[in-house]
Amino acid sequence: MEFKFGNVAIVLPPLQLTIIGIIIILLLVRWSKQLETRRFTVFFYCWISTLVTPIYSYGSSESDFQLSLPIGFLLILLYLSNRERYHPSKMKASLLGLSIALYQLILQYVG
Repeated sequence: MEFKFGNVAIVLPPLQLTIIGIIIILLLVRWSKQLETRRFTVFFYCWISTLVTPIYSYGSSESDFQLSLPIGFLLILLYLSNRERYHPSKMKASLLGLSIALYQLILQYVG
């Protein structure tokens, strides 16, 4: 969507992505309320889990190939493996970040 105001235009993402973004934020706020202290960390767990890093790259004269892995989720999973840091809300936020990372991977390989 695009709103024009003279020489200025505000460009918004498609309606589906906007609704999904609002749902993600509402879920993170709901899960952060389940923590007693440091409620903002749920947002960091989700954000770090979305990190996608290429682990192998191959280029030829015809095409380029890049194998990527959601390394942020793996790091968070290792960090949460300690029992005193584990909380179900943190794991839910990490899984939500993993789903966003998988969406990024699909867009990378399809597009």
